[in-house]
Amino acid sequence: MDSPILEPSLYTVKAVLILDNDGDRLYAKYYDDTYPTVKEQKAFEKNIFNKTHRTDSEIALLEGLTVVYKSNIDLFFYVIGSSHENELMLMAVLNCLFDSLSQMLRKNVERRALLENMEGLFLAVDEIVDGGVILESDPQQVVHRVALRGDDVPLTEQTVTQTGYHHPSSGHD
Repeated sequence: MDSPILEPSLYTVKAVLILDNDGDRLYAKYYDDTYPTVKEQKAFEKNIFNKTHRTDSEIALLEGLTVVYKSNIDLFFYVIGSSHENELMLMAVLNCLFDSLSQMLRKNVERRALLENMEGLFLAVDEIVDGGVILESDPQQVVHRVALRGDDVPLTEQTVTQTGYHHPSSGHD
């Protein structure tokens, strides 16, 4: 039996962003050319930050896009999809990213810890979204795969125990 061909528009993410509490970019990955230049991306980022950093809600419609977001200490996390995208799917991506980072950073999800673990962040986002398509929404799976791929990504003891994965000590010269 042939597997059904997925519509390319199914559950797609246009961008994943992390801004600091001044609205400056710490991480940004755009999956299409809605904002083709860095200048346009930064203008969009300033716009969403200005519209969202003082509100308690989790969803905004902006510039014809659906934006789901979450803030923690001095970080703002955004997942952006088209206006007809399912907010629950975008929310699942946002929560998966946040929960994965929370485990990898030992619940210390703030700017300094994130900047010290950018490699882990890049790997985690790649496990969750690939080319805009949502691959994974289970943080345990993401953390496990990141651990397998990255040598220097810190793992908490709890994570190691839960995944049953033991990281061999890396030989640093």
